[in-house]
Amino acid sequence: MEFMEVVEARRSVRAYKTDAVPQETVEKVIRAAQLAPTWKNSQTGRYYVIMSEEKRAEFREKCLPEFNANNCKDAPVLIVCTFEANRAGFNREGIPDNELGNEWGAYDLGLQTENLVLAAKNEGLDTLIMGIRDGDAIRAFLGVPESQHVVSVISMGYRDIDPEMPKRKELEKVAVFL
Repeated sequence: MEFMEVVEARRSVRAYKTDAVPQETVEKVIRAAQLAPTWKNSQTGRYYVIMSEEKRAEFREKCLPEFNANNCKDAPVLIVCTFEANRAGFNREGIPDNELGNEWGAYDLGLQTENLVLAAKNEGLDTLIMGIRDGDAIRAFLGVPESQHVVSVISMGYRDIDPEMPKRKELEKVAVFL
């Protein structure tokens, strides 16, 4: 697909076919995420990939609210996105380089997430980025170290619905040209 076709075709999908996604495809998508720019090339994004049917079911039950568990119930892949704290946006002495501090790690992970979902779409997959989740339960379930911030869960698979693109604001309402 051409880049703009991928961008325009990407949707948040809440119903998936149960068809398995090859691990090689998931690895390709995560490698695309790694190519996103990061603060001082800190590369703080981390990914926990759940592909086992039993583990996905247990994860949905223990770590997601019911509505999000239902949104991804048939997704064959769940990816938990985290980042290493106190690195992006900080100098070598551990002092924030500007007032945003750890928000740079979240910003960088957002850039990586966008690469991930666009790469998934390019591979014929669809995704849903879920921010409403139980971070403490996820940390315990996956053994995420305290040095990492749990940010989101992404479901990924082959869509079983064809959602329309939500209306976007007019350019004049979101951009200021000087």
